[in-house]
Amino acid sequence: MTASLRCGVLGAGSFGTALASVLLKGDHSVTMWCFEPGHADEINEAGRNTRYMTDFALPGLRATSSLPEAVAGQDLVLFVSPSHVTRLVAREASEHVEPGSLLVCATKGIESSGETMDEVLREELPEAVHSRLAYLSGPSFAREVLEEHPTAVVVAGRDDEVVDVVQKAFARPFFRVYGSHDVTGVELGGAVKNIIAIAAGCSDGLGFGHNARAAIITRGLAEMSRLGVACGAEPLTFMGLAGMGDLVLTCTGDLSRNRTVGKGLGSGMTLAEVTESLGGQVAEGVRTTASTTLLAQKMGMEMPLVEGVRQVLYDDRDPREVVAQLMGRPLKRELD
Repeated sequence: MTASLRCGVLGAGSFGTALASVLLKGDHSVTMWCFEPGHADEINEAGRNTRYMTDFALPGLRATSSLPEAVAGQDLVLFVSPSHVTRLVAREASEHVEPGSLLVCATKGIESSGETMDEVLREELPEAVHSRLAYLSGPSFAREVLEEHPTAVVVAGRDDEVVDVVQKAFARPFFRVYGSHDVTGVELGGAVKNIIAIAAGCSDGLGFGHNARAAIITRGLAEMSRLGVACGAEPLTFMGLAGMGDLVLTCTGDLSRNRTVGKGLGSGMTLAEVTESLGGQVAEGVRTTASTTLLAQKMGMEMPLVEGVRQVLYDDRDPREVVAQLMGRPLKRELD
């Protein structure tokens, strides 16, 4: 275990709460930034997150509605806000980040511009701290982390020393942290798997069974890997925790918000109805579908499953029609 660190957690959702708990259990001091001022007051009074993962006590956690207060003077700053607001959060944080801070991003998404969170943070944060950036991903439902169920994740960074320190900062008896230098692969795996989980959920909602789900997972992995390699990632990364590991979890687990979205769509609900049913929580795959489509177009990549999900989400296509379209594509070699 590393020495006690001063940590700022930028985001007060379910996953931010889980990772804050992991840090607290390592005897680190944690300040959590909440977007809504009233939320911070509630957390400080109750000693728990009163809006997400409400049944877990968080002794020692301090919440604030001031982002500069959560960033200034911290040894480690964790970005865990939704992908569509990460740029704005990073822009405000940039003036207050300490030059020697560890900067960890646990947001799994791609911005509407088609840029990864790494690209966004490197554009918004001072160049002097770029080498201090690391990215945490892998199969890790927030509730199971808070329940201390055995969990394994991966942290990717360009600086080996930074990766080592971040591994030690988060490692717990129930939370195993592997290291990687493939930032691109870890980021794309964590983002694209959410789209495939929507497809898997949609299949389940249509009642198509296990064969269809297995096909979606497998072909989804192929699409994810092809895009990643085109963007410079290592192929084997997609066989690991940020790829296959997270993909299997989100495509099969009942705690997956993205699978829940797909299941609702497959059963006949509208996107607005499904989104409302999430109770304010974000299913990153909805926005990431559009941004990944944009990225794939830029890279000249064909991603039929992702395109099918886009049509269901944004073109109001009947999921059964999209399935027929996918199944009727020209035959090809599996590894082409």
